Amino acid sequence: MPKLSTTADLHKMGRELSGSRKNINKTLILCGGTGCTASRCQDVIDAVNDELRMQGMESEVRLRVTGCHGFCEQGPIAVIEPGNIFYCHLTSKDAKEIVAKTLKQDEVIERLLYTDPVSGEKIHTESDIPFYKAQDRQLLMHNRELDPCAIEDYIALGGYTALAKAIDGLAPEEIIRQIKVCGLRGRGGGGFPTGRKWAECREAPSDEKYVICNADEGDPGAYMDRCVLEGNPHLVIEGMLIGARAIGATKGYIYVRNEYPLAVKHAQIAVQQARKLGLLGEDIMGSSFSFDIEVARGGGAFVCGESTALMASLEGRVGEPRAKDVHTVVDGLWHKPTTLNNVETWANVPSIITNGSEWFASRGTKGSKGTKILALTGHIKNTGLVEVAMGTPIRTIVFDIGGGAPDGKAVKAVQTGGPSGGCLPVDKFDLPVDFDVLYEAGSMVGSGGMVVMDEDSCMVDVAKYFLTFLQDESCGKCVPCRLGIDRMLEIITEITEGRGTPQQIDLLEDLANTVTETSLCGLGKTAANPVLSTLRYFREEYESHIHEKTCPAGVCKALIQYSIDSELCTGCGICKRECIHDAISGKKKEMHIIDLSLCQKCGICRSECKLEAIKVN
Repeated sequence: MPKLSTTADLHKMGRELSGSRKNINKTLILCGGTGCTASRCQDVIDAVNDELRMQGMESEVRLRVTGCHGFCEQGPIAVIEPGNIFYCHLTSKDAKEIVAKTLKQDEVIERLLYTDPVSGEKIHTESDIPFYKAQDRQLLMHNRELDPCAIEDYIALGGYTALAKAIDGLAPEEIIRQIKVCGLRGRGGGGFPTGRKWAECREAPSDEKYVICNADEGDPGAYMDRCVLEGNPHLVIEGMLIGARAIGATKGYIYVRNEYPLAVKHAQIAVQQARKLGLLGEDIMGSSFSFDIEVARGGGAFVCGESTALMASLEGRVGEPRAKDVHTVVDGLWHKPTTLNNVETWANVPSIITNGSEWFASRGTKGSKGTKILALTGHIKNTGLVEVAMGTPIRTIVFDIGGGAPDGKAVKAVQTGGPSGGCLPVDKFDLPVDFDVLYEAGSMVGSGGMVVMDEDSCMVDVAKYFLTFLQDESCGKCVPCRLGIDRMLEIITEITEGRGTPQQIDLLEDLANTVTETSLCGLGKTAANPVLSTLRYFREEYESHIHEKTCPAGVCKALIQYSIDSELCTGCGICKRECIHDAISGKKKEMHIIDLSLCQKCGICRSECKLEAIKVN
């Protein structure tokens, strides 16, 4: 493709590419995201390609390998258009039948369809699957529409026209005004108003400014930014270009978590393609606007997701946060004014410029506009990436989209906002996904993690788990975070091991509040959220551990013991066979007994017993 000399060249290229795709009768869309790659989707891709060649159908069927579709547990996933036919759990052996029957004869293969776990029915189309049906996929929908390594696909769909609009007809001040009016807030955790950040950076005096895309996503179980950057890197780049024009930056960085090799690869390819077309570099599309991007790998630390720690890492120093008495929009990377937003924030920008601020603000609540991508995980039937309008009740996400807890168990709580988020009980599930509402409830939207816990979860143990993670990831620079997390973890460990005292509850609460108020950076200021929220909503579980020396959920090993119910045990021998500690004895067809001196409380016997004869006391 020739280098674009003007914005008119871009529009012309878009029309030509869009027109050339109208000749394609059928498209087989195969997910090539990280989740499906782990499920051997490349074998399916290779087999389909071979089968299309053997059937002589290469010219009439387009095989499009895309980024993540969100429903990762069903991978490898395919969608066939026209028809919106959804196939899941594919293998290379399915390729021949898909080509011969569905692509050639328009026949639906029943065994490859999705089975709804609630109704047990086979569902033919992607749009009718409850997991997708209740979502509002404004960003994620683009993933299935293009090959992330083909800039042609992005341009054919109207890509970079928002940039052209910003160059041709919008002054930098007008771009910032639209971002302010639309109500976009940062999707990386803090929820800071994006337009305000851009305005402050533009007003900062300097001959050099930077924009940074924070893709150093370190929350356990969260992969929202990875999905967008892997599946649609040009959307992120276009957002950064528009932001750079607004604030007057000439250089940008995409700082990607080192554990995201596919995101790194696709971002690098996209930057090279954009540069080759003249969408990055000097005098972009014949204008006076110049801007370039470099992809940088992360430092491998959770704290590098914090803005000042990330900038220190980019400068080649240890990734530690600094005091923000002067904001990074004034004194950022190499002491120059710097605007940092996360992947999802940048990805929202092109559609705002294209469709207008009112379009974006039409979704959401008064203080939280647009949509939000969430990583729905834990004790839930449907796990994966979910995109909903801000203001959607937690109940809708957990039960309508997620399907509730598996195995007929009751949902007990949900933690929102990642490891530094809070745990909310079921009676708070009518709360909306809203920055301010969740903060008031003791949690936060954060970057978008949402971990569901069922009735078998111990909330004291949950707080302990997240404190252990945060202890490992704290940089240790400030005393409140370094010592405060350690001490909170010590107290909770004592409680879960039966050594807790009533006075420790008040001490734990005071300590958590002190860590929140005095820590240097966002990690420390939010580290106590799992503790404070579980104390607020599940205090009775702490009291049971302390006063009664019992764990109501049967999780904390020091406070439980296993036994076999004589009325339910049939002597089948499964528990005895599966016990790796030889703690179970008994003859065939006779009641078995657990030797408590040998039992390590691993729970294998309980999980393997089909009769539910293993009890936790």
